[in-house]
Amino acid sequence: MGNNKAHADHRYIEALLTNDSLILKEIYEKFAPKIVGYIKKNSGNETRAQDIIQETLITIYKQAKEKELILTCPFDAYFFLLCKRKWLNELKKNTSKEVTINEEVVSIHDESAGYADETLAFEARNKLFAQVFDQLGKACKELLKATFTIKSMEEVALKLGQSYGYVRKKKSLCIGRLTKMVQDSPKYNQIKNLL
Repeated sequence: MGNNKAHADHRYIEALLTNDSLILKEIYEKFAPKIVGYIKKNSGNETRAQDIIQETLITIYKQAKEKELILTCPFDAYFFLLCKRKWLNELKKNTSKEVTINEEVVSIHDESAGYADETLAFEARNKLFAQVFDQLGKACKELLKATFTIKSMEEVALKLGQSYGYVRKKKSLCIGRLTKMVQDSPKYNQIKNLL
């Protein structure tokens, strides 16, 4: 986001990355009651609220690990907004439930809203990629998985028992097929609209 100086609450992100049980416990004690209360007031229950909290923490962890997230806003606002949006998205899937939106539960900072949008888009892109990747043929999946873990194409060629030229060309074709499949997916435009 705009300001690159880490907020004091960035310690919660670091705690997720290092699995610091004391600070993780603090996250649950300090922030979970507000989220549970919000979800219960909006057609949910304690169990679903705990699931949303857990899913959100996993999403934050993945983004912090893969994108080196530096939190420059209060964790409370960011975390609450992510949980709230996850819950509202779940309710939208089941339109028979009435949604009561209580915006006064937290004051939303523009920066925390930006982080929440970024995190939700990150999660949606990862889910779409995983779904489309599973649809690739076995040879493409095997080749691309190898290139994700092995940086040298020569080593990938050796591992797969193929020539370097073949592996390079095949990787290019597989990435092209994967990209086209992603872009052809109906979810692709929904994700683009999140950005």
